[in-house]
Amino acid sequence: MSTAEPSNPDVGQYRKLLLSVAFRLLGSTHDAEDMVQEAYSRWYAMNSQAQSLIEVPQAWLVQVTSRVCLDQLRSARVRREAYVGDWLPEPLPTSYFAANFGTDALAGGDPINEVTLDESVSTALLVLLEEVTPAERVTLILHDVFAIPYKEIAEIVGRSSDACRQLAVSARRHINAERYGRSSDAGAHSAVVAAFKKACSSGRLDELIDTLDPNVVVRVDGGGKTRAALRPVIGSDKVARFARGILVKQDCAQLVERSVNGQSGLLLLSGDQVVRVYSFDVVDGKIVRIWIVANPDKLGNWNAPADAAD
Repeated sequence: MSTAEPSNPDVGQYRKLLLSVAFRLLGSTHDAEDMVQEAYSRWYAMNSQAQSLIEVPQAWLVQVTSRVCLDQLRSARVRREAYVGDWLPEPLPTSYFAANFGTDALAGGDPINEVTLDESVSTALLVLLEEVTPAERVTLILHDVFAIPYKEIAEIVGRSSDACRQLAVSARRHINAERYGRSSDAGAHSAVVAAFKKACSSGRLDELIDTLDPNVVVRVDGGGKTRAALRPVIGSDKVARFARGILVKQDCAQLVERSVNGQSGLLLLSGDQVVRVYSFDVVDGKIVRIWIVANPDKLGNWNAPADAAD
């Protein structure tokens, strides 16, 4: 599907905002772009008289984008049953968000504090959102991040306002049970990631194990397009050896620190190409989860020269 910029400046100005909504709902820039283009296609399919009857085009476009994303989420669950190995959200250079997404709350004020705008694109939260229902995800993101009232969300998900409120409560309950206790200190998070990188690069397994929680879990998304673990790797000793093994098996590979989805992460470079992106979940100074994306289809935004060099 074409992703050309809409020619009408009155609605084209909302493109970044719509992409911001769609990515948080889908975790994929390709899918987000397709859903936004579908919303614009529906706008342009109307004649000028029909368009003039829509009082707030921005709200209409957000509603349509959210609805097609909801349909996409429902169908994606079926498709991912056939996905080879783990499916993980797309990791992005943090600079990508400022350049391509809008960040203002739709209501004109600050987003509700349940989920901040920065956290809403973190790998940790995007992974957790995969575990709630599509309707819960749409309701939580639209209400808590973009401050859309439950009454308007009800029209998108096909539920009552009260039912939408309960959907958000259920989603928050699941996310908060997993989320809280994590380090909110960016400096502390970065220090642990730096220690992991140093130990992994040097091959000192004892130091590498020291950065890990005893029950640490690694999930890898290769998409069947590159060699990758098909099941989670669990336990500090296994994870340490697994992480070191990845580096050893890659010719001339090196780990470099970069900001990934708003948090400190790592890139594995082979020559000048990014071949893996690492995201981390840190609790009490230890790494409890590592997400590694190796699927080349999800690394395109890293291998553009400007992004990979940031």
